[in-house]
Amino acid sequence: MNREMRRFKQQLSDTECIEILQSATSGVLALCGEDMQPYGVPLSHVYADGKLYFHSALKGHKVDLLAVNNNVCFTVIAQDEIHPESYTTYFRSVIAFGTVRIIEDDAEKLRALEVLGHRCNPDDADGLNKEIAHGFKRCIMLEMNIDRLTGKQSIELVNTHRP
Repeated sequence: MNREMRRFKQQLSDTECIEILQSATSGVLALCGEDMQPYGVPLSHVYADGKLYFHSALKGHKVDLLAVNNNVCFTVIAQDEIHPESYTTYFRSVIAFGTVRIIEDDAEKLRALEVLGHRCNPDDADGLNKEIAHGFKRCIMLEMNIDRLTGKQSIELVNTHRP
């Protein structure tokens, strides 16, 4: 379902959404299996080449659900600032909709692990290589193909950026 944002004045541009995905370090991946029970799991991520990448254990609830239904959304909250005097929150958030696949090719998996690792610690190539060598066979990498991005910010933030 591709719904138009009701409060379109608060909608973030695709560029702003991508900037948030690039700068944020974590979000919540929402999945749903054949029993139609939703499951949201917090994950670290990296945005690269127009896709999102996550690492995972070889087995578990998330992997089981993806085998049944690979449609997902990933939510990042970039700002959540409570303003008690006005009973409101100044927020910025992004939701990416798409599909996730398990990366099967070892070279592709290695590249995704390196991108994620450099995001975590860009100045320790030797340490990253050791970490990857140690855990390569004990993890999988997930690639999210983004079909649609939507971002929103509070009307108060919109109003502070008006000329």
